[in-house]
Amino acid sequence: MARYTGPVCRLCRREGVKLYLKGEKCYSDKCPVVKRGTPPGQHGAMRRKPTEYALQLREKQKARRFYGVLERQFERYFEMASRKKGVTGEALLQLLERRLDNVVYRMGFAASRAEARQIVKHSHIEVNGRKVNIPSYLVREGDVIAVRESSRDHKRIKEVVAAATRTVPAWLSVDYENLRGTVLRFPNRDEIDAPVQEHLIVEYYSR
Repeated sequence: MARYTGPVCRLCRREGVKLYLKGEKCYSDKCPVVKRGTPPGQHGAMRRKPTEYALQLREKQKARRFYGVLERQFERYFEMASRKKGVTGEALLQLLERRLDNVVYRMGFAASRAEARQIVKHSHIEVNGRKVNIPSYLVREGDVIAVRESSRDHKRIKEVVAAATRTVPAWLSVDYENLRGTVLRFPNRDEIDAPVQEHLIVEYYSR
């Protein structure tokens, strides 16, 4: 499945919640979810009671879009989560949070996950002193993520860091002066703000 390239605000309206796909706009009154809370399309306002399958599908799509992950990738993450000990749904969210593009976003080096993905792809980020340009790279506890020396003067990164208003999660620490951060540990479920009911995702794949 190809990556969606249309208006991302339509995705938020489709899911009925903010997925924070547009950076600063998502935190303002200009957010279409605030201005127009109905799903997109001619009959968006005509809501029907969703079936059990529809609820499960919507939660899966919501999580996939929240993290910017393609369908095949998402299936692989679920397979990995299902092999781990503990609650499968929580393990799935933890894996998604460990993606390098998500961590770059969480640390405040990008305004959105899509922007973080581009920053990683364009080789502006290093992990433990080595260049990593794979957005899906899974970070580990103790990893040091930093903006590369050659990218310290990157205009957009400097703008985002200067305007940073988001709170950095407790499982990460960030040194904005040196544009680097550390993965202290993996996140607990109550530290993950993904607007999804992960048990419905587990039910979807357990059909």
